[in-house]
Amino acid sequence: MITKSCRCAAALFCESDIMTDIRFCCPCHFGLESVLKFELARIGAEDMTVSDGKISFTGDEAMIARANYRLATAERVLIELGNFRAESFEQLFQGVKNAPLERFIGRKDAFPVKGHCLDSKLHSVPDCQRIIKKAAVDRLAGKYGVSWFEETGAVHQLQFVIRKDICSLYLDTTGAGLHKRGYRRISNDAPIKETLAAGIIDLARVRADTVVTDPMCGSGTLLIEAAYKAANIAPGLRRHFSAEQWEQVGAAPWKAEREKALAEVRRDCAFKGFGFDTDSEAVALTVDNAKKAGVIARITAEKRDISQYQKIPGATVVVNPPYGERMLELREAEELYRIMGEKLAPSKEEPCFIISPHEDFEKFFGRKADKKRKLYNGMIKCELFMYFK
Repeated sequence: MITKSCRCAAALFCESDIMTDIRFCCPCHFGLESVLKFELARIGAEDMTVSDGKISFTGDEAMIARANYRLATAERVLIELGNFRAESFEQLFQGVKNAPLERFIGRKDAFPVKGHCLDSKLHSVPDCQRIIKKAAVDRLAGKYGVSWFEETGAVHQLQFVIRKDICSLYLDTTGAGLHKRGYRRISNDAPIKETLAAGIIDLARVRADTVVTDPMCGSGTLLIEAAYKAANIAPGLRRHFSAEQWEQVGAAPWKAEREKALAEVRRDCAFKGFGFDTDSEAVALTVDNAKKAGVIARITAEKRDISQYQKIPGATVVVNPPYGERMLELREAEELYRIMGEKLAPSKEEPCFIISPHEDFEKFFGRKADKKRKLYNGMIKCELFMYFK
């Protein structure tokens, strides 16, 4: 039986050589959906559907390259192949078999399967992987007239999410997550993910002429993402993606989108970033990462404790301060927040954006935030405390 959702997914793929109306899905950090939606609108995404932690949208073949190169807050770029009910292995098999896999997966391509299940009758991931693989082989065997696949070609990673008995089937175009920009090969003990950092920078309204300071810069991620935003540097320019190897897409869209992104870099922007940290190794790491990111000309870093912090007139402060999990560390963090409140002293002219999981952060900082936004740093529930008045 072909479900309505499967028919809709199949209808998105015409029989011509040019893929036009492709349905995509981009996961993101919870709390950054509105930021990602703005990014997607800016690169031409259409028919967007926003839900918790992801946005679905429509685009053409060039969108595969454009989204991977340009999106700063998305975790990856997935092609939606189908959404269908899967309360049994038979439903799962038929749903996958009805998906238009051959539109993207060639006769020799590899198509491994991975995914997860949540709150569903089908809860064994290995069993679901096996059924999905079998259904994919069955579909492709019928299309290509073969009974065996060597899978020596480019990798086309199939991903599935079965949640509340609804299976979403995707094809991953990205490979390693989009947070892996290519500049941070090593990091300090408590790094902030690049995609989350980019979201915070966007919420802090960093512009081409903004001066940004991070008084606890760690590996420099917030400063580097701020420089990328200010100079309009596409975050994916220094890395490669799985779909670059797909014959079904070809090299032309990647070349065109890369050239366009490079041409739109604001090389004359006035942005400056200043990083400080009490750890000399963190300072060296910030400098090294900024060099790898190609923005060292816009960023400086030096060793300085927060108690010695001196405000830079007109600068926007963005910071991910350390926090404690044990009692002694927690008390140290609370004392740190108190010192931050005194030294940072945010105002309309010198706004401050701080991410922290501490429920009583405002109490120790000494001031209520003008606005707060719930975010997740990995599995840790945090809030972005925004001071701008």
